[in-house]
Amino acid sequence: MNEKCTSLCPCQSGKIYQDCCQPLHQQSKIAETAEQLMRSRYSAFVLQHIDYIVETTVPSQQALLDYQALKQWAAQTQWLGLEVVKHSPTLDKIHSAVEFNAKFANADREQIHHEKSLFVKVGKHWYFADPTVPLPTMKQPCICGSGKKFKHCCGVMLCQFYGKN
Repeated sequence: MNEKCTSLCPCQSGKIYQDCCQPLHQQSKIAETAEQLMRSRYSAFVLQHIDYIVETTVPSQQALLDYQALKQWAAQTQWLGLEVVKHSPTLDKIHSAVEFNAKFANADREQIHHEKSLFVKVGKHWYFADPTVPLPTMKQPCICGSGKKFKHCCGVMLCQFYGKN
């Protein structure tokens, strides 16, 4: 058996990788909660599964991601740990938030990335709503495909978390 499969999962759930994030990365299972998706995305960065990072971003944003930059950043980063600060599973019917600290080192210093991430459920799947890519105007259709205007769906949540407008 591969060492990666029998070692503890990078998401720090306390489970082994094959019983935790691996089934999500292999798409044999879907994340049941936003927290589970966020943890699996962290593990994907650690293991440099950039396709998974792209696939678990809101579908309308996937083409806007810089795949090569994500790949390069993941490869040049030493991942040191993940702490889930808070999971808010029911912001409304389709939105959830996860606040976390990700410890990492690159170049010559350790850093902590603190973030409160927004996740949206589309059908049965949770997706990360990426605030770093160009967003629609408030009157345009929402990024999640809900049929609502952006300002009445993901837009209001992203504005609360990141000060986007």
